[in-house]
Order: sequence, then C-alpha cells, then structure tokens
Amino acid sequence: MMTPSILVFLGSERVSGAPLPTRLGAWVAAASLRRLADKGVAATLIDPIEVDPPHPFKPLFAYKAGKAPAALDRLADQIRQADGYVMISPEYNHLMSPALSDLLNHFGSSLFSYKPSAIVTYSAGQWGGTRAAVSMRTFLSELGCLPVSAMIHVPHAQDVFDEDGEYRPGVDGDRWAGYFDRTLDQLCWWANAAARQRSGGSDRPQAFVTSPAERNAP
Repeated sequence: MMTPSILVFLGSERVSGAPLPTRLGAWVAAASLRRLADKGVAATLIDPIEVDPPHPFKPLFAYKAGKAPAALDRLADQIRQADGYVMISPEYNHLMSPALSDLLNHFGSSLFSYKPSAIVTYSAGQWGGTRAAVSMRTFLSELGCLPVSAMIHVPHAQDVFDEDGEYRPGVDGDRWAGYFDRTLDQLCWWANAAARQRSGGSDRPQAFVTSPAERNAP
C-alpha cells in the first residue's frame, strides 16, 4: 500500500476564555498526528489561526486569478495534493465548530472531491462532541470528501492527553490507540483506494456540467 498524504484540520481558533485549557483541540490534533506518524503516514496540521482566512468572508473562487490572499492559495494547493483529511472539531450548539466550517467554506468541493475524511470530535465534558459529528457527516459529504464510517470522540480530553498529544499518567494508551486506529485505518484504506482510482485516469462522474439544474429529476 502507498503512504497517503493526510491534512489534519484543527477546528478551533479560541485562545482565551473558559473552559480551560483554551486550545484543547490542539492537544487532540497532536494526538492524531502522533498516531498517524506511528503508521508512517505523512500528515500536516492545518491551523485556522495560522491561515487567518479573510473577513468579511470571501471564498477563494470569488477572487480573480492571482488576486487571492497567498495563505488561501497555499492551502488550496495543500488540499488539492492531499489524499485524505482528518477533521477535528468541538461542539458549538450541537453543531461543528464555526472556525472549521468557515475555513472549509473558503474552498470549492472540487479540491476535496473523491477523497475520504475522518471525523474527530472532543469536549472538556462528558459527551465528546458527538452531536457535532452528526452535522459534520452532512457537511463533509456535500464537500465531496465522504467521511469513513468509524468516528473518534474524546470526552474529558484534558484528562486523556497533554498539550503534546501524549497520554496522561494512568490512561490506557493501548486502548485509546486501538480506538483511534479503527477510524484512521479506515481513512488510510480509502485514501489509498481513491488515490489509485484517480491516478488510473478514470473519468469522474460530475454533479452537473453546464448548469446546477442538471441535478434536477426529470
């Protein structure tokens, strides 16, 4: 099997305020990156704070050629070249993080299409962001990077990982590693399968060619 290239999207911009720790998602992202590295998978963290997408909102495809912010162009290239995606999000009002949806909405589905994604949610409390994951399935499917069936939910994440993504003392690391692997192994399997299909030159079915109306039933 080939070694897929994976982007790990951190769905949090919050650096202050309760609950603490403020960048808990970065700890979960670090743990995900470590687990992927253990598998020999090349993975890159995408942090919305570092990208700093333009506001008011203006997607990449709304700019004239060569006029988009450099950070958006760079991220577009990374998305285009990646074989799959890990989407990490807390839960906001039973939905995915607005920081994550805002960042992803800057790019068209053509960059993500025919590649898999994995959903990872977390919380400082007991639910692990599971309700956010429900909305993420719909969002990511429409974006074109269909989520694999297994998901990762991390309740009380501050008690599981430290800021480097290492397990806390007393945490059953083997059990957590197996839990992460169920999702990440599915992601890598589908990433490899999709990459082979793309590289084979097969035609990709299109939602429409000339008009969105072509989606309509007869």
